[in-house]
Amino acid sequence: MLRIGLSVRLVAIAGIALLLMWLALLSSFYLSNGLKSAASLPSASQISAIARMVRGAGPEELPLVLQALNSAILTVHVEPDLAGSQAGLEDGVLSEPRFAPYRQALGEDLLAITRLSRSGERSPLPRFFGGPGNPVEFAIALKGSEVLVIQTRTPFLVAVFGLPAGLGAGLVGTLVALAAFVLLNHELRPLRRLAAAVDRIDPASEPVPIPDVRFVAPETRSLIHAFERLQTRLHAMIRARFALIGGVQHDVRSFATRLRLRAEQIPDDAERERAIADIADMIALLDNALLAGRAGAGGLDEELLEFASIVEAEVQDGAGTAPRGSLRISPAARDALVLGDRLALRRIVSNLVDNAVKYGGLARVSLDVDGAFVSLIVDDNGPGIPAAEREVLFEPFVRLEPSRARKTGGAGLGLAVVRTLVEAQGGQIGVGEAEGGGARFTVRLPLFSAGDSRSFFRS
Repeated sequence: MLRIGLSVRLVAIAGIALLLMWLALLSSFYLSNGLKSAASLPSASQISAIARMVRGAGPEELPLVLQALNSAILTVHVEPDLAGSQAGLEDGVLSEPRFAPYRQALGEDLLAITRLSRSGERSPLPRFFGGPGNPVEFAIALKGSEVLVIQTRTPFLVAVFGLPAGLGAGLVGTLVALAAFVLLNHELRPLRRLAAAVDRIDPASEPVPIPDVRFVAPETRSLIHAFERLQTRLHAMIRARFALIGGVQHDVRSFATRLRLRAEQIPDDAERERAIADIADMIALLDNALLAGRAGAGGLDEELLEFASIVEAEVQDGAGTAPRGSLRISPAARDALVLGDRLALRRIVSNLVDNAVKYGGLARVSLDVDGAFVSLIVDDNGPGIPAAEREVLFEPFVRLEPSRARKTGGAGLGLAVVRTLVEAQGGQIGVGEAEGGGARFTVRLPLFSAGDSRSFFRS
């Protein structure tokens, strides 16, 4: 679809302005060259001079004089009597004030004046429609009963002010086009604001305000109100889904707890450990899904946290069994504060560390401050991730390791959950290659600033 930008609108406005100037120049040329007189009555002195010329012409000269006097704007001929003219077909025209100069110049020789239509016949229109530009017929007495008939002609349609009707139509059309352009721009403005509002809509945040629709067309108003209703239904649906997930999680946790108690009664130690591990994986998967759902629905909490302590606790988790990896925290990052959800931040760190341990054998974690962000880097000793597969790695249920066994990983939701949680808190996540080989995951979260009133998510 063609988008009308600012430059196109300026060109359209300039074109309309040039058209108006052209019409003004054409009107000025038309009036300054006396063309208006061609569409109005000839002067009284001209009519009187024509009558004198016809009276003074002999029988042999009269045809030549009449031929010389006839033109595109005048028809002159001689009738044997008044019956050959249009006189008497319309009363009261001769007494009109605009014909006073003709009465004064011709005196009693002026027998009649008749208003005609554009075709030269008597005008069938009511007097209200008969303007000064309409043709007229003069009946002037000659010798004996002869009558000189002079009819004015209008070779083109004439407007009220004596200008050609086409010129007026062009002027009116230009003004209408300008008004239509202004009105169209007025109607498109709320639609552009509506498009911007649609781009800003986020089920996890509050409803976006809609444009003012008090002074727009009914169709535009209906469209904007329909969007408002759609947005309300969307947020209600998200809240209902979130409530449903919360209820399902509660019930499944209850069932999982009872299953674990029953699993404790399995006599075989290996089977018992596998059953307990499966139940723990199921609960972890459910927790990940619920936390991602909360992030997508704007249900995360918001508090001021020391990110370094969270990272330190998650890396050292399980130290009593086997080391999860090494940790380096810079002095600047030690006291770095972030505005976020404690559980979400813990899940980000634990998922990345678990991922590095499962696929790389060991996690090398570093935390530093990078400008207005705190940067968390997790490296592993694995084979690395091909560049072509790095972006798709964050999609749900995607694992580079095709096996679904517990030994090599879960269902492929860990990194998808991490990206959802990071982005919900205004952060960024990327994957690259570690310095010593293996994969490197980098998470950047915005530092809290006392002068920054932004809220990266809403509870």
